[in-house]
Amino acid sequence: MAGPGPVLAAVAAGLWARGAAGAEVSAAAARPGALEEEIVSEKAAEESHRQDSANLLVFILLLTLTILTIWLFKHRRARFLHETGLAMIYGVLVGVVLRYGIHVPSDVNNVTLSCQVQTSPATLLVNVSGKYYEYTLKGEISAQELNNVQDNEMLRKVTFDPEVFFNILLPPIIFYAGYSLKRRHFFRNLGSILAYAFLGTAISCLVIGSVVYGCVALMKVTGQLGGDFYFTDCLLFGAIVSATDPVTVLAIFHELQVDVELYALLFGESVLNDAVAIVLSSSIVAYQPAGDNSHTFDVTAMFKSIGIFLGIFSGSFAMGAATGVVTFTKLREFPLLETGLFFLMSWSTFLLAEACGFTGVVAVLFCGITQAHYTYNNLSTESQHRTKQLFELLNFLAENFIFSYMGLALFTFQNHVFNPTFVVGAFLAIFLGRAANIYPLSFLLNLGRRNKIGTNLQHMMMFAGLRGAMAFALAIRDTATYARQMMFSTTLLIVFFTVWVFGGGTTAMLSCLNIRHGVPHCCPCIPPLSSPASPYSCFFLNLLCSYLKPLLTHSGPPLTTTLPGCCGPIARCLTSPQAYENQEQLKDDDSDLILNDGDISLTYGDSAVNTDSVASTLRTRWIGSLLLGTMNS
Repeated sequence: MAGPGPVLAAVAAGLWARGAAGAEVSAAAARPGALEEEIVSEKAAEESHRQDSANLLVFILLLTLTILTIWLFKHRRARFLHETGLAMIYGVLVGVVLRYGIHVPSDVNNVTLSCQVQTSPATLLVNVSGKYYEYTLKGEISAQELNNVQDNEMLRKVTFDPEVFFNILLPPIIFYAGYSLKRRHFFRNLGSILAYAFLGTAISCLVIGSVVYGCVALMKVTGQLGGDFYFTDCLLFGAIVSATDPVTVLAIFHELQVDVELYALLFGESVLNDAVAIVLSSSIVAYQPAGDNSHTFDVTAMFKSIGIFLGIFSGSFAMGAATGVVTFTKLREFPLLETGLFFLMSWSTFLLAEACGFTGVVAVLFCGITQAHYTYNNLSTESQHRTKQLFELLNFLAENFIFSYMGLALFTFQNHVFNPTFVVGAFLAIFLGRAANIYPLSFLLNLGRRNKIGTNLQHMMMFAGLRGAMAFALAIRDTATYARQMMFSTTLLIVFFTVWVFGGGTTAMLSCLNIRHGVPHCCPCIPPLSSPASPYSCFFLNLLCSYLKPLLTHSGPPLTTTLPGCCGPIARCLTSPQAYENQEQLKDDDSDLILNDGDISLTYGDSAVNTDSVASTLRTRWIGSLLLGTMNS
């Protein structure tokens, strides 16, 4: 490795070159051609500005067209295609037009020079007649495309930097998933959700990686492999496509009011699954055995990667939960300022985690869950409505923008590598990986669950394993090598197929599997009444509702009524004065679940409903309707 001397010399040379360029430009101001050069530069800048505006306008028009078509579909009650599938179709159409229908005339000022260097420098200083110009690296161009530089430039401008997805588009999607989480059903199925999200994702990653590695070995034997493709690359691909995103299925579930147990399992798995997949992919990338060969199996490196996974996930979880807890706002008199502060604190959680070396997706997810459970109750009524509507809007726009961009990228991305053998092997791998995730884990979970996960629900969970925004964002983040380019191209095809085919066939599959629907999600008796919650859920939820919520919010029972009498002074010190006024109501619309021995009490706004009384009422109505039907017949 080179010492600091050459590096400092290069930096000094670069600074000198830029300074010399400034001096030359100042001296050239008096020359006759200087004015013409400035005019040309201004025209070029104006043209670039117009081109950028046109590119952004294309995406705005795509979203507008998608929204209008969504309205038409909802008006006609059409469910064969979801809004994300529509956005992808429109993106594909625009991508075809940009790729094959628009050609930019060549610039006569473009000059192609050849020089022999070992690496591609990120910045290049060029001496033209004594004047120094700085050029930046935009990407590799194949020898066949040297005459299409202008077309490549146009396609490159509609290709976003991957960091835009991670830092701007993903945070509102992930945060809204946590902020809108139906905690009642989520915590009732917490054990099963954690099993599917952690063990299931790991199993899926290993199965997909193994099958794809066999496919790569076959490609190597048949001479179809055009570059290096190691087992770690196969595992990375397994982690990428293990990130499920059943947004299409869940939207149809919500519209049809499908069984909430199935909805809770799918939604909870997809929320945590994204977090696990991104940390798992980071751990695989960090795998580095000792020695020269970085792709051999090494036990020490494997355990180090496992440690990195646990460290990143736990650190991101702690950071997100802590940020959500400390987001106290004392600006209730100014709802606009309160909403703005809440928004900035939420978004900064993602950036803070990324800046500290953790994963922002995990941090912002648990920040959303924590804020929905605690901070939401401290907001003014107006801010509560504003934050929910704001993040719902951002989630809708960001998600449809990403799916539109997926369709566009199918034709505008310039380094696609499509291999039929790899594509077929990848599709086979994701089906096997999903099956190895759902069926064995469901069998093991049913051994300890009072409310069994039925075979029809397992088939629906298998069918609903769509891939979406997270898989795309992970795949596009690095497309520098042959293996990464092939993974990205195949991931695009997988997302298209699962969203269009599986998403469009959701309604038919629900009817085929005889899964009940048409039951309102807000009904407290949807979970089977013969299935009391586990003692662990009782303890966990009573801890949240009786101690943590009164401590961190102005809602819930005061600590003076939940803590032992000997803790009276501490309880009075830690209890908010507003808690005494609000002790009979909980202000969040997704009520807290207070579990006691033998019965379940659910608080909705100002009224409490006991599931035993609801059950008896429903049984009475059912028997009455049965007798009436018998008499009529």
